[in-house]
Amino acid sequence: MTTTTETYGVDPAPTPLALLLLGREADPNSERGVECPGDLPPASDPNLVERARAAKAALGDRVFILGHHYQRDEVIEFADVTGDSFKLARDAANKPEAEFIVFCGVHFMAESADILTSATQQVVLPDLAAGCSMADMATAEQVAECWDVLTEAGIADVTVPVSYMNSSADIKAFTGKHGGTICTSSNAERALTWAYEQGQKVLFLPDQHLGRNTAVRELGLSLDDCVLYNPHKPNGGLTVEQLRNAKMILWRGHCSVHGRFTVESVNDVRARIPGVNVLVHPECKYEVVDAADLVGSTEYIIKALDAAEPGSKWAIGTELNLVRRLAKAHPDKEVVFLDRAVCFCSTMNRIDLPHLVWALESLVEGRVPNVITVDPEVAKYSKAALDRMLALP
Repeated sequence: MTTTTETYGVDPAPTPLALLLLGREADPNSERGVECPGDLPPASDPNLVERARAAKAALGDRVFILGHHYQRDEVIEFADVTGDSFKLARDAANKPEAEFIVFCGVHFMAESADILTSATQQVVLPDLAAGCSMADMATAEQVAECWDVLTEAGIADVTVPVSYMNSSADIKAFTGKHGGTICTSSNAERALTWAYEQGQKVLFLPDQHLGRNTAVRELGLSLDDCVLYNPHKPNGGLTVEQLRNAKMILWRGHCSVHGRFTVESVNDVRARIPGVNVLVHPECKYEVVDAADLVGSTEYIIKALDAAEPGSKWAIGTELNLVRRLAKAHPDKEVVFLDRAVCFCSTMNRIDLPHLVWALESLVEGRVPNVITVDPEVAKYSKAALDRMLALP
């Protein structure tokens, strides 16, 4: 059955880059819904699926494969568990019999898994180039300099750092060392409530949008209570007075996927699909979240679609692999991607079937590739921050 743009889905922008990355000689105008221009090129080895199965079977209980929600289907097929970054790290910690944790995600997630698992387990990242642009927007040196700025302004002693799970182990360690806590997109409100019980201000790292959305929408702060610290400017681009008046000091970081959604995206999908429910992730910009019908974490989005009425219409503002998977899982509902343009997480998609097969076959041969190891001192303070999160009421 042919479906038109007017009634269903989105028409991804047919950019040359998208065609280069995703395939060749496809008609972008024929793609609808959660489809992309072109097809993914075939694997160089047509036997990769069988090789993955064979390697996983040979390893048995020695290996535990974690698959983040944003991974492509060909990788998720071999995951023992799926979930968001913190859930997967905890799942790994609860599997002490597994010698090898193969984390199909990005670097900071594998770090968290190494922090939470035992010393007898090794965490493997199939491609070391799978990083996170948001996590990379805050370095240990930049955050240390920021703390010096807060100290000189006389507010460091009343400021509690709260770091998003999507941060490096170094940033988690800084947070733990300075009495702060970690948060996820599911418990950010609880984490911030706790932080304001400990101090007068919060330094929120590294995603400005999650921090702003939670502070204003959930805690009742105003936009004027929030200031944006830019690590590339002297004193973060802020005056001492601005820092002293602020209740929420937001780090200038963002998710390259969720940051691309706009109010125009919301208005466009509402015009094309009457009665659509717009559901977005809290890493989206404040004005996008404000224009949406619902906002929630990845797990919230999945549960909302599971509970939705048959025949309901949904435009989802999050990573495209997950939206496509939700559309396939709910054929009785109309599920489309919020934006017209392709929006894969490029670094997450570095973990593909060839890399996974290589990692598994290396383990079978007795070689442990791409081991992620966090420095013991960093791990100690990171775990202190994570433990504070786990102790939140």
